[in-house]
Amino acid sequence: MKLTISLLQLTRIPSMEEMVSESSLEEVELILGYKFKDKNLLLQAFTHVSFHDSDKYSEKHTSYERLELMGDSVLNLLMIRKLFFLYPKLSPGKLTYLRSDNTDNEKLARVAFKQGLHRFLRHKKPHLEQSIREFEKAMVDYPLHSHRLIRAPKILADVLEAAIGAVFIDSNSIETVWKVFEDVLEPFISLEKLGENPVTTLLEICQKNGCKPRYDTDSWDKDQTAKVYVNDCLVGKATFGKKDIAINRAAKDALDNIDQTYLVFSMHEKDQKSSDEVLYRG
Repeated sequence: MKLTISLLQLTRIPSMEEMVSESSLEEVELILGYKFKDKNLLLQAFTHVSFHDSDKYSEKHTSYERLELMGDSVLNLLMIRKLFFLYPKLSPGKLTYLRSDNTDNEKLARVAFKQGLHRFLRHKKPHLEQSIREFEKAMVDYPLHSHRLIRAPKILADVLEAAIGAVFIDSNSIETVWKVFEDVLEPFISLEKLGENPVTTLLEICQKNGCKPRYDTDSWDKDQTAKVYVNDCLVGKATFGKKDIAINRAAKDALDNIDQTYLVFSMHEKDQKSSDEVLYRG
């Protein structure tokens, strides 16, 4: 039987001195619904490189990085296979978007948190617990996916991919991996629930109106603010501690104020016809 940890359940993250015990490994097996033949693979899958005093690879000092790489490849193959047969007439572009939404860092971090896998991670990252708490709060506003509007701790996605890699190596069967993780990866983001990246959406709208958005992060070091302009008119801005997220939020701000943005488009059309200068500059 597979166990699920509620999003609202705050669980303590092990301190850097704590080790994953044999009983803890058994709990991970219960969550996954899979019993490992080689327990060392499972232990390695939950060991971050920071856990060791040395970052050199050896039998004694191993981390999940190699298993993560394997798991990433296996998951992408399994997900695109599912989508390929589920949507036989869907274009390659849409298939790519769907695969990304179901396998990117944010989606996998959500799954790892929901399943409580972070509780078993061996690490020496002092700020991880705070990052996970912030991620938990941010997910409330975006229950399914934010499309790069919130910061997802990459280590959560990494440990899930490492677990996938570990199951694949242990079982030597890609079908076993899918049997184990198909339910774990829920909720599946279907075509009907597919969202759009704000930057991509704004670009498409601009292109249809003969314009191109311009993003300004020149003041980033000072105020961590990203601004987006259309025809030199400010249509959106956002402040966030990570530049790519700030840019995405600025694009979303422009989309949230789409009436104002369309006004800029109409000004652009008049400008094209009359060759007059744009009256407002952001």
